[in-house]
Amino acid sequence: MAPDDVSQGPSVPEEFAALLADYERHLAAERGLSEHSVRAYMGDVTDLIDHLNRLGHDELSALDIRGLRSWLAKQQSLGKARSTMARRATAARVFTAWAQRTGRIATDPGALLASPKAHKTLPGVLGQADTRAVLDAAAVAADDGSPLGLRDLAIMELLYATGIRVGELCALDLDEVDRNRRVVRVFGKGRKERSVPYGVPAGESLEQWLAVRGQLVRDGSGAALFLGARGGRIDQRTVRRVVHARIGAVEALDLSPHGLRHTAATHLLEGGADLRSVQELLGHASLATTQVYTHVSSERLRAAYQQAHPRA
Repeated sequence: MAPDDVSQGPSVPEEFAALLADYERHLAAERGLSEHSVRAYMGDVTDLIDHLNRLGHDELSALDIRGLRSWLAKQQSLGKARSTMARRATAARVFTAWAQRTGRIATDPGALLASPKAHKTLPGVLGQADTRAVLDAAAVAADDGSPLGLRDLAIMELLYATGIRVGELCALDLDEVDRNRRVVRVFGKGRKERSVPYGVPAGESLEQWLAVRGQLVRDGSGAALFLGARGGRIDQRTVRRVVHARIGAVEALDLSPHGLRHTAATHLLEGGADLRSVQELLGHASLATTQVYTHVSSERLRAAYQQAHPRA
């Protein structure tokens, strides 16, 4: 879970502070979640604890299903999106399950909590022709041989070739790229390791970038595969800027790095890859998460049919 609308949670009473500190350590150390995911969980759970305190309770044992439902009802009254409420319900269930498992509460009220159904929206994807145009434009921009231009081309090619998450790309080290076999070793959510292949164009752009990477290396660059302009490990904000700029150079649907991930998955399925293989490549824990891309492909097929068939 890595929501986009995470906000800083309210301050909590001292009697709950140690509890939340223990839970934060559990998320980071035992579950191995990313810093962003930990912040998301903690923001939601801190808000829940604040709600419990406002109800006049200073012990976690007072939390029951009515308290959880009233917390979600408050979110609804504040106009929160259904997707946000569904995310917060999930955060509450994960927290109460941990609290029971560690003996902090006798029963798990979150087990009785249903999630508000989030409206499913199909992710935006680039068509194959648009994708080629974007990557061709990125290659043209790198023709001057500048380190940043070649870096940006390698980023675009690798994101599309592998479908890895932007955080996974930023975390890549040099020794996690097998240039002979054209495979990257990625540590995904929960620090789960997987190997993802990439093709010849991505391999060529990586070689071009690695040939000039030394021009950006500074003290502290370390083993990071991709570097920022000042020599440190590239951050997600910079990658998002790169993706928007390169896609913006052609008349194509503006996408984020996650949109390139959607695009890669959709094109794999359109090309005949089976769902299980795509699930493994993307690092999805559940096949249901991967199945959304079959809906994307179906919608694209439907649109093409309606446009082309004389009796559609």
